[in-house]
Amino acid sequence: MSALQQSAQRRSRAQEALAARLSGRPVLIASGVCLLSFAAFWAAQRVTDVSMIDLMVYRAEGWTVRSGGDLYAMRATYADLPTTYPPFAALLFMPLTLLDVADMRTWATAGNLVLLVAVVHLSLRLIGRAPRSSRLPLPAVSLLLSGLLVWCEPLWTTLRYGQINLLVTALVLWDLSRRPGHRFAGAGTGVAAGIKLTPALFAVFLAVLGTVRAVRRLRAGGGTGTVRNHELRQAAVATGAFAGTVLLGALVLPRDSHRFWFGALFQSERVGHAEITDNQSLRGVLARLLHTGDPGWPWLVLALTVAAGGLAIAVAAALAGRRRLEFAPAWAALACAVTALLVSPVSWSHHWVWCVPLLLLLGAETLERERALPWGLSAAAALALFGSYALWLVPHGATGPVKPELHQTGGQMVLSALYPAGGLAFLALAAVVSVRALRRPAPYEPDALLAAPAGSTRPGQAVAKE
Repeated sequence: MSALQQSAQRRSRAQEALAARLSGRPVLIASGVCLLSFAAFWAAQRVTDVSMIDLMVYRAEGWTVRSGGDLYAMRATYADLPTTYPPFAALLFMPLTLLDVADMRTWATAGNLVLLVAVVHLSLRLIGRAPRSSRLPLPAVSLLLSGLLVWCEPLWTTLRYGQINLLVTALVLWDLSRRPGHRFAGAGTGVAAGIKLTPALFAVFLAVLGTVRAVRRLRAGGGTGTVRNHELRQAAVATGAFAGTVLLGALVLPRDSHRFWFGALFQSERVGHAEITDNQSLRGVLARLLHTGDPGWPWLVLALTVAAGGLAIAVAAALAGRRRLEFAPAWAALACAVTALLVSPVSWSHHWVWCVPLLLLLGAETLERERALPWGLSAAAALALFGSYALWLVPHGATGPVKPELHQTGGQMVLSALYPAGGLAFLALAAVVSVRALRRPAPYEPDALLAAPAGSTRPGQAVAKE
């Protein structure tokens, strides 16, 4: 055998040994794939010279607090942007003033990418587990999915502007994925609402769900002691945590707190114009449809209707439970999240980072359902929706007295309403899934099974697998 052949054999054996080692280390391989995707994403953001304009506003808010200025009279960046968050958020932004702009941008991007992995991981925990068909450990699945989902438009825009959407989403998911009855469950949701008010709808959902459970137990003959449940406790903790953020802001920034809670809170024009393409809420759709910057009472009626319906769907999914609807907690949480995005006066496209758990839920249903094709098509449609960037194909962003969004054609209106349309479609799907689950015979309760005498018939034993 020649020296060349021996060298080739040694290289082949080395490659086989490396492949064998890597095959036993899926987390290591997933980490490499995720880092490569993140590096490409980071490079693409730098090539396109992203502004991270919202991050600059956050930093300006921190400086205003440090210097004792008027927080809600402040204007920052070339776009003359105001403060729109509660005073508590400005307190959290103060550490940004300790970094120069370049370092701040770097750390913000890296932090958001880490938060994306956390959101994916928490979403999978909320769903319940990695799909049965997956042989990979949960951390490896989280890393691989993060490397894929980072390219969705809401994620791209979140990092482009240096937004805090992933932090807020992670706080809520951290709460919802905890075990029932955890002492501090609800605190994350309360803090998230203290930063951005929209997550407060989750506390409303928990309060309604807890009340429904309590009423059902009373009607079933339970005593007053059975009224207490972990949903009511979680809603109370969330309310208490939110109140704590308000109190902290009032103690440290009394003047700014008074101005926000009794004035700036009700000035929706501070956030932005309703009709612009960026606004992917029902109010934005109606503004473009009616060719007006203020859709008025039609939006209010529609928002109240969707809010009531969305909360009812979320409660129905939660009441179905895992024994009748395998991914019930995820369906309930996402119905609530989508409802909040739809009824908010302004929901920028980057607020739709809830597309991450939504896509994971539809993917899990595809892998677990016997009829996988319809679910696969739904997951593919959702991925195309959030990964296509199609909403930016319409005229937008023009400065001056003429607003292109107020003069859209029918096709342009469809493109600029993609996220709200997808949100309404998801709520319709969640309603169908939840109602079907509730119509099934209730499986046996674990407590009833444990109390049953040996050899007796187990309640619900004949119920087919969900």
